[in-house]
Amino acid sequence: MKATSLVKSLTALIDNKVPTFLWGAPGIGKSSIVRQIAKEKNVDFIDLRLALMDPTDLKGIPFYDKESHTALWAPPAFLPKEGEGILFLDELNSAPPAVQSSAYQLILDRKIGEYELPDGWAIVAAGNREGDRGVTYKMPSPLANRFVHFELDVDVDDWREWAYKAALNPRVIAYISYKNEHLFTFDPKNDTKSFATPRSWEYVDKILKANVGSDVILDTLSGAVGKEVGVGFLSFIKVMDRLPNIEQILEGELFEYPEEIDVLYSLASALVSGVLKDQSRLDNLLKYTLELKGEFAVMIVQDLQRHGITMEHSAVFKEWVQKFSYLLG
Repeated sequence: MKATSLVKSLTALIDNKVPTFLWGAPGIGKSSIVRQIAKEKNVDFIDLRLALMDPTDLKGIPFYDKESHTALWAPPAFLPKEGEGILFLDELNSAPPAVQSSAYQLILDRKIGEYELPDGWAIVAAGNREGDRGVTYKMPSPLANRFVHFELDVDVDDWREWAYKAALNPRVIAYISYKNEHLFTFDPKNDTKSFATPRSWEYVDKILKANVGSDVILDTLSGAVGKEVGVGFLSFIKVMDRLPNIEQILEGELFEYPEEIDVLYSLASALVSGVLKDQSRLDNLLKYTLELKGEFAVMIVQDLQRHGITMEHSAVFKEWVQKFSYLLG
């Protein structure tokens, strides 16, 4: 399931406190999606890595109660006591079977030992698929049956929409737009430790911001996304030197049009990022795209519309629609 569709289903189930489980390859953003839903709903978010826990970590430690002369369980401090939020049980199927068993009651009955999950909290779990080269344990059928299951797919359009919102470096967005297959290169049959995923492209963004020296930049990028992808990305970003002046285009002062496809991908990403930062320059951008290659003009406008930029009020947009209607049908 694409991330945009998953968010809609997941949000509805979270609202109704239905336990859900997200399956997917490593690094594709399972935890990020759940964290973002919590942020948009303005509720708390607790991320528990069950693979790092012992069975007693969830249930708590037993102690002797003098008044009742019974043994009680002291619930762990990290479980929520009040309010609203999402309790995220990450790497659930990577946890030892004894820990998974401890999670049974919490997931089904919303309580464990002396602890009871507050009404305002929903449970979401996640894990890697069994064939993804990670440490996993087969999930027992009784536990699996306590969830609604979703499998998250990698989708380039969804990722690009997220990347613009997250203000990733335009060179990263441009490269993935140009080379879709390099967004996710994980192969469970390959023993390579570094491979490209949505998460590792975030690392690339941070590497670029860190101003790593030119003598070690390839080794650093290769450590994040692999050697082949790192070489391809470095070759591609040299394209940025051939871009026309983005600021002059957005100010309506320059109408220069490159012909090379890789340059056009970089240009499109840079222009979208520029308008997202300052929407007052939208008309200038639309005027510029009137003479741009049609597929790139449409890509720019669609990217802006996905981010809620409205254009119907613009006289230039009416002219734009007339010119490119044959590509929109």
